[in-house]
Amino acid sequence: MIKGHLQVKKNGKNYYAVISAPDENGKRKQKWINTQIPVKGSNKRKAEVKLDAIIAEFKEGGTDVFNDMDFVVFAELWLEKLKPSISPVTYDGYSITLKAHILPYFRTLGASVKDVTPATIQGYVNDKLSKGLSGNTVRRHLANISKCLDSAVKQNIIAYNPVKRIEKPKAQKFTGAKFYNQAQIDQLLEVSKGDPLEVVILLTLFYGLRRSEVLGLKWDAIDFESKTIAINHTIVRIGKEIHRLDRTKNDSSNATFPIPDNILARLYELKAQQEEYKALQPNDYIDNGYICTKPNGELFLPCYVSKRFALILKKNDLPHIRFHDLRHSSASYLKHLGFDLKDIQTWLRHKDIQTTMNLYTHLDMEAKSNIADTLNAKFQRLEAVN
Repeated sequence: MIKGHLQVKKNGKNYYAVISAPDENGKRKQKWINTQIPVKGSNKRKAEVKLDAIIAEFKEGGTDVFNDMDFVVFAELWLEKLKPSISPVTYDGYSITLKAHILPYFRTLGASVKDVTPATIQGYVNDKLSKGLSGNTVRRHLANISKCLDSAVKQNIIAYNPVKRIEKPKAQKFTGAKFYNQAQIDQLLEVSKGDPLEVVILLTLFYGLRRSEVLGLKWDAIDFESKTIAINHTIVRIGKEIHRLDRTKNDSSNATFPIPDNILARLYELKAQQEEYKALQPNDYIDNGYICTKPNGELFLPCYVSKRFALILKKNDLPHIRFHDLRHSSASYLKHLGFDLKDIQTWLRHKDIQTTMNLYTHLDMEAKSNIADTLNAKFQRLEAVN
């Protein structure tokens, strides 16, 4: 009933013994075991001998093939089984975290799934925090490990999920958001005229868009008759992969907005300009339907936008902010114009009002400062009268 064969993982250095056997329900499953025998050096015969020994050990000892599955092997199999049921972006996110952090740590431990205890997980947390990872990042790692071990619980490999029995690092609120005031926004719009990012910056500031959203804007999302634009497509980079997604960060982010005449006029100009580029490059122009593109129609990559934006700021002596901080600047400007947090939540498409309040606490402080200044002036007049 127990069978096996040799396998080499993609870019792998060693031979693996892939053991196949029925579980307690009679369903055949596989277990991958690192033979520690390198592929290089004509070692296949040695690996075959090791494979036979492993199979014999299981047969003679009556060992449960899956009871002591290596955690690294289990995690890799779990991710591959999960792949068809999740989005490519989610899969890439899981894969990068596993390969860069989780698997190397547990590979060093050499722990089986049943050997992973709350103390093991706590050791992982302590290790990552000591290496400078933030509490929020480690919490995301733990979420991945927990989902993996939930699968082990469902398969009766372990009795409970050890991740759920530790003290997780505290979630940290992001406090590094910066924003431009009205004068700085005006200056940025002026100095970016004629730059490849001119329309990217204009639309980001006006609608408070995320970078993925402004890069994902397509011409077919614009209704020139009704003067509306739909935010329903995004460009996201995960690792080295660029993903084009017909969805936004969350349901509330998917929305349609009116286009005022001045923005509409600039879009007409851009569309005409793209048609000229297309005519000049009939064989080389990349007609992909996106609004924000290079002269040859090629998409702006997220990293290009961030680097180009930083260059514009440095060249024009503007304070350094992240490209995403243009979204914060849009919120700040709306507050300056008299709109309340509910209005800002609607315009920026936050899922709930708490997100708006957490990210833009400086707006409340600005309002409090105005109240303090007004009260101070009033009290000074009262003291002068007395």
